[in-house]
This record gives sequence, C-alpha cells and structure tokens, in this order.
Amino acid sequence: MAELRRMSRAERQELARLLAELGVPVPPAGSAASQKPSAQRQDIAPGPPGPVRADPYRNDPVLRRERRLALAVSTVSCVILAGWIVLLAASLPHHFSAHHWRAVWVIFDIFLLAAFAATAWAIWRQRQVLILLLMLIGTMLCCDAWFDVGTSLATSGLVIALLTAVFAELPLAFLAFAGARRLLRATVTAGILAGARASFAIPAGEWGRSCAGQSLRRTPLAGLGLDEALPRGRTQRRETPDRADRVA
Repeated sequence: MAELRRMSRAERQELARLLAELGVPVPPAGSAASQKPSAQRQDIAPGPPGPVRADPYRNDPVLRRERRLALAVSTVSCVILAGWIVLLAASLPHHFSAHHWRAVWVIFDIFLLAAFAATAWAIWRQRQVLILLLMLIGTMLCCDAWFDVGTSLATSGLVIALLTAVFAELPLAFLAFAGARRLLRATVTAGILAGARASFAIPAGEWGRSCAGQSLRRTPLAGLGLDEALPRGRTQRRETPDRADRVA
C-alpha cells in the first residue's frame, strides 16, 4: 500500500490499465465492493492460498551463481581501476603527440552515426532494444563532449568545442538518458504484472533459461510504447484530445 500511495495519478491509471489487460478485476473507487466492511465478508469461505512468487535470484542456482560472479567481477574491476587511475596520474606526460588522430575521430563518429541509425530503427519499430541504444548514445555523446573540450584547451578551437558541447552534445545526451529512464520504468511496471502471472507457469529453477530466449530486437516496447518516453505533462496533454474524441 505504501508503494501505491507514492505513485502518481498517471502511474496508478497505467497500473489499473495493465491489470485490466491481465483480466484482474479492479473495482472503482466509490463502488460498494470497495466500501463493503470486512465483517460482512467473513461468511465467504476462504480459498486455498495462491502460490507466492519466488525471487529467481534466490531459488535459481544458475542465476545465483551468475549474480555472485558479476558481483566479484565488478568489485575486482573497481579495485584495479582505482590503482590504474593512480598510476596514470603519476606517469602520464602533460603533452603528447598522438598518431592517427584523424582516423580515431572519424571512426568514433562512424560508430556514433551507426548508433543513431540503430536508434532510429528501434524508434520506428518500437523495440525494447531502444533502451540500450539510448543509453549507448548518451554515453557516447558525453564522451564526445569531454574529449572535444579536453583536447581543445588552450587552442583556438575551444570556443567551438564548448558551444557544441553545451548546445548539442550534452542536451542530446540528457534527452537520451531521460527517455531511457522513462521507458525502463514502464518496462519494470509491465514486467512486475506480467511476471506475477508467468510465475505460476515457470518453475523456480527455469527463470534464467526462460528469460534467455527473449530478443530485445523483436520484443515491443512495454506500456504505452514511445509515449512513455515523453515527459508526463506532455503525455497528459496528448491523452486529453483522445478522450474528447472518444466522448464525441
């Protein structure tokens, strides 16, 4: 109940819509079923308790081993990277003449162009891989801005690097991260409801193998699709004309 109270009105409406798609009856707020006191329902014989959804990371031995391995790799990587940063700070020179400078930047921009093209395809097809592509584009744009400004210090190209970073690269990166966050929240909400129904059919030891066959390139976006990536106020303004058309 505490989680439901923290949800906004739009999120509760989306949750009710998803429950309706799953066939779960949702009584209206002012109906007699929602206001009937619990004492009047004591004459109904309670049915057998339904199965409780188990945590796959605790019951599936494969997922449990993978989780421990990922945790160990992440911890070791943090320790190695911290030592590497100290080593670089103490040993790198202040000035260095780089070779293949043109090829490095041209190839990086080719990869960025490929990421934008793949993102455009995912937007057109509304596929779940769009979340990963948005995170990739945001990261690459932040790296592009960082190296553009960092390598242009004390040069005549610093002004252009700052302008492109402030007005192009960083705003696009922010939009990509914000869109990925909103789509991920919609996916988690839909996954909780769908997983509750799937948990009755999937044994505890089969969670990892059942999820491994899902293709993000073929799976459609959850919730309202691309509308989930829009700001909440914009989404509500888009829904208002649709309601007016249905009433008319």
